Amino acid sequence: MFSSPTLTAFAALCLLASSVTSLPNGHPNHSPKPYFYAGHDLSSLKIEEDGGFIYKDTARGNATRPVEDILGDGGMNTVRLRLWVNPVVPFDDGYYETYNLDYVTTVAQRFSKKGYKIYLDYHFSDYWADPNKQARPVAWPTTVPALAATLRQYVSSTLLHLHANGVDPALVSLGNEIRHGLLWPQGYVDVDTQPRAALNKNFTDLATLWAASRQGVRDAVRQGAKNPTVMIHIGQCPLIGEEVLSITDQVQR
Repeated sequence: MFSSPTLTAFAALCLLASSVTSLPNGHPNHSPKPYFYAGHDLSSLKIEEDGGFIYKDTARGNATRPVEDILGDGGMNTVRLRLWVNPVVPFDDGYYETYNLDYVTTVAQRFSKKGYKIYLDYHFSDYWADPNKQARPVAWPTTVPALAATLRQYVSSTLLHLHANGVDPALVSLGNEIRHGLLWPQGYVDVDTQPRAALNKNFTDLATLWAASRQGVRDAVRQGAKNPTVMIHIGQCPLIGEEVLSITDQVQR
């Protein structure tokens, strides 16, 4: 399940679900009532199906049915999909399909046509991104200003590509589990740096990069894409506070 409070949601792996808090009347992102996102990550579903997997619905006499239909009967209304930049195949012991933009577009169309909201999880990497690895895409620049510009354009172009193909994500996380930053080594952060002033300074490059990705969302919206709720995705929820404060403090500067 997924969470999304107010303008910017702070998500963690151990946070199961929440609702979007209504904003004041007149606010550009005002919602008339909270929306509860209940979902599953189905990024690998097509890979599994193409590999011969089938799924049985025990509530319907073990009938073979699409996974999203089975989960939808149980209350799912949102599907999370991970997006990698320029993945190389094969990966992970022989998978020849991977989470590039074409693949994500195909599966997002499938779920969107059935009425499910899409949560797009940007990894900003050619492979898995998590607290232990956040490798910069191989083809991307190595200086922070050039990397920020590339990141901004990438976010905008991918959202516009999805929009042109009939998909407008309701939720977007800019980076995946970014407790130690993203796009290493340029966007790496040491979350144990002290005192607080030094910790904030340590977040400067990460904040520059994250703000560029956020601007990419705005660029896409100005060109016709629907405005998604934007998330900062941090794993290990008991440790969120300082990281969120440091990122937002630097983004606002």
